[in-house]
Amino acid sequence: MESLRTTLGVPVDHEFREVNDTTLHVVAAGDPADPLVVLLHGFPEFWYGWHRAVAPLVAAGYRVLVPDQRGYNRSAKPAGVRPYRLTELSRDVVALIRSDGYESARVVGHDWGAFVAWDLALRHPERVDRLGVVNVPHPTAFRRALLGNRDQLRRSWYAFAFQLPVLPEWAAARDDFALWTRVLTGSVPEGTFTDADLDRYRTAWGRPGAARAMTNWYRAVPRYPRLPPRERVAAPTLVLWGERDEALVPELAPASVALCDDGRLERFPDAGHFLTHERPTAVADLLVDHLNG
Repeated sequence: MESLRTTLGVPVDHEFREVNDTTLHVVAAGDPADPLVVLLHGFPEFWYGWHRAVAPLVAAGYRVLVPDQRGYNRSAKPAGVRPYRLTELSRDVVALIRSDGYESARVVGHDWGAFVAWDLALRHPERVDRLGVVNVPHPTAFRRALLGNRDQLRRSWYAFAFQLPVLPEWAAARDDFALWTRVLTGSVPEGTFTDADLDRYRTAWGRPGAARAMTNWYRAVPRYPRLPPRERVAAPTLVLWGERDEALVPELAPASVALCDDGRLERFPDAGHFLTHERPTAVADLLVDHLNG
């Protein structure tokens, strides 16, 4: 397997940070004196989901932190469902920012990482200088779609399946995580994920307690609903959207931007949910442009 240093293209440190009463494994790169960018991965990824964005951001003059969010890969995996409620996931990011000596940061998320990023911008707006989200809607836009769009409700069937006890993580682990491998590879062009990439994902998924902890993110949403105190996002926001997303209807993208005071939408008609892998160069370029302001 090729080394991560070769893959990332810049020197990085692998650190363990004590934040919000948990331990997060964090990949850190760039000059600690530079403006901070935090990259948040989604399901079923880990920090490596952003590996092709680290070098461009460092080259653009940013300090970059990419955590394994709680429950994933090398980060702590608290028992039960309650530790994975969205309010705690946002507090993790607040504490991570402060652990690096900053009070606020530019925050970018994909998939579940984007849900956390939206929540952070709504619940802790003073911590988010600029916001970037990839293929996940603003929570209000998503809630409205679930209530009024049958196509979106149909596409969200898997989230209801995750509410079952034990079965989802058992099914995921069968045949060397064949199901979650298909989640990554099933909707992208062949070769988007290399064999080395998939080996890294299987290693992350196979860590003790990881599959259950990752699934508990889904279980926590209906069990511990707590709406943020505002609907409008104040931070300048860039929404990147692969329109072939099989889980999310494309109308969610403009509906999300409409809930931002200063929002911008960039569409990718020929890409899907895993936009960070299908169009990594374009994603990095657009993020650098947005984060530079």
